[in-house]
Amino acid sequence: MSQDTILVTGATGHIGNVLVRKLTEKGKKVRALILPGEDASPLNGLDVEQVQGDVLDLSSLWESFQGVRSVFHLAGIISIMPGENPHVRRVNVEGTLNVVKTALKAGVERLVYTSSIHALARIPHGTMVDESVPYDPENPYGAYDQSKAQATLEVQKAAHAGLNAVIACPTGVIGPYDFRSSMMGAVIRTAALRQLSPYVDGAYDFVDVRDVADGLIAAAEKGKTGASYILSGQRISVRYLLETVHEITGHGFPRFKVPLQLAEFAARFTPSYYRWSHASPRFTPYSLEVLQSNSFISHEKATRELGYQPRPLFESIQDAIHWFFEHSPGTTSV
Repeated sequence: MSQDTILVTGATGHIGNVLVRKLTEKGKKVRALILPGEDASPLNGLDVEQVQGDVLDLSSLWESFQGVRSVFHLAGIISIMPGENPHVRRVNVEGTLNVVKTALKAGVERLVYTSSIHALARIPHGTMVDESVPYDPENPYGAYDQSKAQATLEVQKAAHAGLNAVIACPTGVIGPYDFRSSMMGAVIRTAALRQLSPYVDGAYDFVDVRDVADGLIAAAEKGKTGASYILSGQRISVRYLLETVHEITGHGFPRFKVPLQLAEFAARFTPSYYRWSHASPRFTPYSLEVLQSNSFISHEKATRELGYQPRPLFESIQDAIHWFFEHSPGTTSV
């Protein structure tokens, strides 16, 4: 078994499958950790070894780590729903602890942990968000934010104890290869299909998934042990994003601005509906808070130390739309 193998957890996710593509294009030997019963179709056609395992199962992790030189740990659960969520914490925190323990035991040479910009403490508008902002394990805005902060602090602790680990914090990820339709991917698709697109005033920093994958690889190659790197892109408003979809497709679509107070009132009740219907939420207290939060985010450190250079978001939105039409039977391309 080759000692040059790279293990990727969360390999079928949006960032994960693009990272696998990037690594295999570079001629790397990649092993993808796949949950038993998980749909692995995002990896179809890629030269990658697939092994079944679960970050909550130490024995399966140990087997998947055999012969591995480096690990990209992306497996986790994203949630924008309010309230406690024990499963989110188990996967994101306990799963990461298991990965860290196994990496130390297996003598892995490098671990790259994909954290999140949401793991950082919220700071007021008027202050640039950079790596000097601390991780906030008591973040009041959601179980996801807390769990990513707690997991990141565990990775930092392991790095101080001798694990050669580095941390990356992407912002809002968009772009092609979005097989599972991320929240922002769904917004772009809805508009591209000329469907009703309600929105609220607000903005956030979005980044191309391909640039995040490149940033992760650069972090593995150049990142300092124990360091964190923000992988951000460009701050845009939701309205600008929708107008960009209109410009790219050349098609109009019904869209209207929902007053923030009305959206906040409705968001008190929508989580119950979404849980009952198993639908993907658009407005929740968390998503509305994010769009109003300080999203002036710097990637200067990643640019300086890793050579990170994100592309213009117009290109990302355009490529996301074209990819969607190419991979959605029955739709008409732009």
